[in-house]
Amino acid sequence: MSISKVKLIDIPDFNDYRGGMAIVENKLLPFDIQRVFYIYNVPKHCMRGGHAHIEHLTLLIALNGSFTIDLIDTEQEKLTIKLERPNKGLFVPNMVWHEVRDFSYAAICLVLASDVHKEEDYIRDFGTFLKA
Repeated sequence: MSISKVKLIDIPDFNDYRGGMAIVENKLLPFDIQRVFYIYNVPKHCMRGGHAHIEHLTLLIALNGSFTIDLIDTEQEKLTIKLERPNKGLFVPNMVWHEVRDFSYAAICLVLASDVHKEEDYIRDFGTFLKA
């Protein structure tokens, strides 16, 4: 899979005197949502991710705070994106290595996934990933 398939997705949001609301529906995504989880309370110098998925597709959203995502494909094309707004999502296709770092204080990373957790879908060794 090519890094060119990674893309920012605008999430429709509505704001008025009561605050904001953002809406994510399956029709917005290139996959149907099968799993939702979030990452929070990440210590200052820790990294999350550090893997690629064989089939699995994801969308990452900064619900609160900010964080940086480093992405690389099997051709070693690289891309770095900082998420810091809850109305922007980062689509990460399969076979793209991703590492999430530089979490700000109280950052929350929401992840929408195309499938339930399957350990056999993960490539956790970077060398193995580059050979795939």
